[in-house]
Amino acid sequence: MTKIVFTKTIQRLALATALSAAFMLGGLTQTSAEIRNNSETYKHLNLFGDVFERVKEQYVDEASDEELIEAAINGMLTSLDPHSGYLNADSYKDMQVQTKGSFGGLGIEVTMENGYIKVVSPIDDTPAFRAGVQAGDLITHLDGEPVLGLNLNDAVDKMRGKIGTDIVLTIRRENVADALKLKLTRDVIRIKSVRSHVEGDVGYIRITTFSQQTSNDVEKAIKDLKDETKGALIGYVLDLRNNPGGLLTQAIAVSDLFLDKGEIVSTRGRDERDTKRDNATEGDSADGKPMVVLINGGSASASEIVSGALQDHRRAVIMGTESFGKGSVQTIISLPGHGAMRLTTARYYTPSGRSIQAKGITPDIVVEPAKLENLEAGDSIREKDLRGALDKQKQSGKTETENKSGIDVPVNGGEGDSEAEQSAKDYQLLRALDLLRGLALYDRGASVDTADVVKKDKQEDKSKDKDKNKE
Repeated sequence: MTKIVFTKTIQRLALATALSAAFMLGGLTQTSAEIRNNSETYKHLNLFGDVFERVKEQYVDEASDEELIEAAINGMLTSLDPHSGYLNADSYKDMQVQTKGSFGGLGIEVTMENGYIKVVSPIDDTPAFRAGVQAGDLITHLDGEPVLGLNLNDAVDKMRGKIGTDIVLTIRRENVADALKLKLTRDVIRIKSVRSHVEGDVGYIRITTFSQQTSNDVEKAIKDLKDETKGALIGYVLDLRNNPGGLLTQAIAVSDLFLDKGEIVSTRGRDERDTKRDNATEGDSADGKPMVVLINGGSASASEIVSGALQDHRRAVIMGTESFGKGSVQTIISLPGHGAMRLTTARYYTPSGRSIQAKGITPDIVVEPAKLENLEAGDSIREKDLRGALDKQKQSGKTETENKSGIDVPVNGGEGDSEAEQSAKDYQLLRALDLLRGLALYDRGASVDTADVVKKDKQEDKSKDKDKNKE
């Protein structure tokens, strides 16, 4: 009986749609192609009704209508791309909390790839980050149970749980033969999206995610760095490594802080009329100082928008490794009484028209992560060691080389290192600092040369004037 009622409902809906389409707007008729398309649609709706009823009647365990319909909707959306999906009321609420900067879980941004959970990036100072989870890891089992067959929402639900409880992740990592098993303790994830400090003569700003207050926090960080150094900064490092993205509006606002004019990003949907362009407003909070932006394979979405905009406008040098390549726009569409759906509606494009999707941002200077270690220099003879060397007496009072970098740090260190010591072990950051200091030295040298030329010209002019007076 239920099957008959359901099928008849589908048929009545199909008939009503056909009649309204045929007679609306004063009797406009459908084309033959439209009629054929509608006929195919009704055929597939009937197929769905048949499958729905067979599952309800014959599946080994009883399933409610709500469960089946939600599963069908989610299956339709997730089959489109990895980022579309259905959010029930609880998942929708969790998503809203997450964008405000505080939520419970392990602290990893994930997506699905070939049936496994792929880590986009771990979030700083979270259980996943401290356990050593890395961008690109594939999670194959949760507490020993395979994730194959789970959709993304189900997998995320399994990773969440009561604060203080443990979960074991089985991970496959590139270039590692054996599977890794990491035990993580669930915790409340409180994200501080912006961190900053002074690296000698360079301002360092790290953005871990783009939440509602990110642009305000970055603007405040720039002001604090200027105040701390009394405006003596030679440039800035903007660290977007392992930043999985976040709010589009915040990516635009952060880009605008460093750009004075021009396009930041465009979003283009299926209909060309839906193309939207966002432009920078006047004013550069960094006063045009040189910038290096650090990215890696964990930099995605909003991070790629910022780095792409600054790269295309030649406002910053992009350094590190190729970014993740998530260049699609997801629109959250509320479904009153039933949660919401996340639907991919457009693609991101950089100011020069480059698509980010599945391509990512390629750094201007590729710097792979590396481990630094001190090498023994050994005993060697220098000019000053030779008997009777010229000017030996003048140099006898100086035995050590002065450190003029503005930062004195060891290469290796342990837990509890200061920010400077941690930076000294970060090879990519060290290369960014080297580049900025090199640019500063070049500019300083150019300024000195120019000043010398001006001074020399003035002296020559004075000499000529004296000669004229003598005549």
